[in-house]
Amino acid sequence: MTRLATRTDLNQLADSLRQAPAAGAAKPQIFVGMSTCGLASGAGKVYDAIAAALQEKGLADHVQLIKAGCVGLCFAEPTVELQLPNQPIVTLGDVTAERGRQLVDELAANGSFSNPLSVDNAIFKKQVRIALRNCGRIDPEQISDYLRNGGYQMLAKAVFDWQPQDVIDTIKASGLRGRGGGGFPTGVKWQAAQGAAGEIKYIVCNADEGDPGAFMDRSVLEGDPHCVLEAMAVAGRAIGARRGFVYCRAEYPLAVKRLGIAIEQARAMGLLGEKILGSDFAFDIEIKYGAGAFVCGEETSLIHSIEGKRGEPTVKPPFPAERGLWDASTTVNNVETFANIVPILEKGAAWFRSIGTEKSPGTKVFSLAGDIKNVGLAEIPMGMTIQELLYDIGGGSSDGKPIKAVQTGGPSGGCIPSIKFDTPMEYETLTALGSIMGSGGMIVMSEGTSMVKIAHFYLQFTCDESCGKCTPCRIGCKRLHEILDRILKGEGKPEDLTKLEELGNVIKDTALCGLGQTAPNPVLSTLRWFRGEYEECLKRGNRPPTYRIDPVKCVGCHACFKVCPANCIEGKVKQPHTIRQQDCVHCGACFKTCKFDAIARE
Repeated sequence: MTRLATRTDLNQLADSLRQAPAAGAAKPQIFVGMSTCGLASGAGKVYDAIAAALQEKGLADHVQLIKAGCVGLCFAEPTVELQLPNQPIVTLGDVTAERGRQLVDELAANGSFSNPLSVDNAIFKKQVRIALRNCGRIDPEQISDYLRNGGYQMLAKAVFDWQPQDVIDTIKASGLRGRGGGGFPTGVKWQAAQGAAGEIKYIVCNADEGDPGAFMDRSVLEGDPHCVLEAMAVAGRAIGARRGFVYCRAEYPLAVKRLGIAIEQARAMGLLGEKILGSDFAFDIEIKYGAGAFVCGEETSLIHSIEGKRGEPTVKPPFPAERGLWDASTTVNNVETFANIVPILEKGAAWFRSIGTEKSPGTKVFSLAGDIKNVGLAEIPMGMTIQELLYDIGGGSSDGKPIKAVQTGGPSGGCIPSIKFDTPMEYETLTALGSIMGSGGMIVMSEGTSMVKIAHFYLQFTCDESCGKCTPCRIGCKRLHEILDRILKGEGKPEDLTKLEELGNVIKDTALCGLGQTAPNPVLSTLRWFRGEYEECLKRGNRPPTYRIDPVKCVGCHACFKVCPANCIEGKVKQPHTIRQQDCVHCGACFKTCKFDAIARE
């Protein structure tokens, strides 16, 4: 790999890479999604089948086969995207090895593809891809693909054309807010670090994505690692840092692997390390592994973990920008925040502000999981309503029932009811509903989900993940969990609801870090919007719920019959069913399965 000794070398290489495909403009491209979700679904076999078929048909030199990242369609993996010259991309889902070979046969015979398994492109119509701009469109293990698309040009500008303050001013003017959860203005954070005392400073990328159901950062690192490396180097130039760290959980082996490959490639080409592009600017990056502690997503806990200490938060101020890693000024941003930096510098602050809302400019990547049809990633303009995201992009619930609620912000977020789905998604609007933006994880719940059990589940997670340093989080969350446990066992009392609210608010006001301060959100938000379910638990006591089938609504689809573990549902197909109450184990499987609202819970 040739080392780029000067900026001219970078420009000449980029020009030659761009001209190479132009010479063979008629060359079709086949992108196979080879990120974690795709590989787990068999994408490796699909890729091998297509590669073998291209060789057999003599098309290996005439068709470009690309190992790409994830385009966000996790529900349809393995995915294959087909790009014919001067035609829109066709996205195929649930592709098998056999179907991959058929695609090559069609291409050889007709010069085109049929697409009976194509994914509805309406999923992409309302999306605006900035952080995910290259995911699924380049080979993440080939730096040449990134350079062909303008990669490292903004680093060159930051080194040769702009003053550090110019970079910071652009980021401040863009209004970019941290995508890791708190929404703090990125440019303000960089400005504080630039002005901090001391010659040694650090850049840290927080890739410790610990929310259940969240996989935004993982997809960026697996699909476009160089965009994060370039942004970190630009940030280093802006604040005066010479060293950076990517703190990534060890449970992301593919992301770590591709990030390591990207770092080595960038070093070999003189884009990281000493004398970058022949200048006097030096900046290098190394990977630090996290052991899966949720609290290490909090920046001061993360810093302590990098230092080899126990991952516990510290009181702020001083903030990391003043005193962070090894007592030096440290700037911590998450993966998605860094993924927005290069496009902002390339297209300008005004362009970024033209997307989203005044208080929350730009886009946000959300991961949709739970009872949702189109499980996967969506990058949308800030301000889109919850309704649009869940139904126009998410496709509605996976079981055909109305969506009852959605939890945003992971275990520290709140549950938002369907009556509030017309709310535009911004940092302040979600906070007003008792939730948070968080890093972008969204857990969707359809009708039939017990919101009391949901609050209990997430509080259990928080109790398990608390570092135990401060009393409000360590003891307070445990007491909240015990009260919920008592209510679910039918041993609750009416005054328990008041205790939950009072204790939850005390924890929010007194916990040391963001984990503890937001831990009561699932409880407080479900109490606010679904209080009737808590009261129902109190009235029912320890009597389990009874399920009855309405003979008028029942169409005899037999779905409940098939899922009943006690075999206590009777009835022929297309005739109303009944439940033998003496044999019912009260599991609720029938209630959750019925798509016709024919089963009542009493």
